[in-house]
Amino acid sequence: MDFTHVSFDWSRARAFLATAETGSLSAAARELGLTQPTLGRQVAALEEELGLLLFDRTGRSLVLTPAGRALLPRARAMAEAALAFSRSAAGLTDEIDGKVVITASEFYAAFRLPPIIARLQRLHPGIQVEIRADNDISDLARREADIALRNTRPDNPELVAKRLPDDEGRFYGSADYIASLGPIERLEDLSRARFLAWDSDEALPRLLQGFGVATTAESFPLATRNHLVQWQLCGAGLGLGAFATPEGDRHLTRVPLLPAIPFPVWLVAHKDLAHSRRLRITWDLIAAMMPQLSAASSSA
Repeated sequence: MDFTHVSFDWSRARAFLATAETGSLSAAARELGLTQPTLGRQVAALEEELGLLLFDRTGRSLVLTPAGRALLPRARAMAEAALAFSRSAAGLTDEIDGKVVITASEFYAAFRLPPIIARLQRLHPGIQVEIRADNDISDLARREADIALRNTRPDNPELVAKRLPDDEGRFYGSADYIASLGPIERLEDLSRARFLAWDSDEALPRLLQGFGVATTAESFPLATRNHLVQWQLCGAGLGLGAFATPEGDRHLTRVPLLPAIPFPVWLVAHKDLAHSRRLRITWDLIAAMMPQLSAASSSA
């Protein structure tokens, strides 16, 4: 087949890419905001257009054929080019009104971003904000978000990052639960406490043992990766948890003797998007207000 004469349709290639990366028509359709029949027709039309079978269909499973595997890197390169085009267009405008997508951890999204967004919308009511509260790191390079608050420095050269003043966390519990533990005069006294774990890994036990608190498997009766659920469990007296200092001091009771836990805060965006006036305004306001809200600015 002479591919120089193919009238290429990017929407069909995008349907192929989403299907290949998600592994199913239904998941790809959800990702692209299409119905499954529509997406299936786009993939079938691409196969007919190219004269190639891109997927082997066995029941509900889709497996890339050798031809599909060979074309997948090309489709990804096209997607990257489309995103670069979109980023460049965003950087060429001085328009303020429009949408900004900010991603942050569940805790930051719930406690730190609301006063920042409130001020942003008072100053610039035309800026529409979407907040993605997720403890997983969104891919800024692929435009899953415009601006991110992270606790690790990104290593992608396509991203720009500004380190903000360090935050800090401490261990907290409800007043009743801490009182139920009896006098806490030595770190060893905390070995009888229950702690709220993130998951089944050993990070929290190692941290506590480093502080001098002996723990066993029974020390961690509850685990959740959702920080807001952990916050509610802690407030309900079900255990001790680690939270950022300003919020913990306002709403919970600080556990005696345990030291502060410092952690870095990074403000991140794609380097092309830094040229957008709307994003610069949002970036600058977050950079200015986060230090005022952080533990490092307010802890004793």
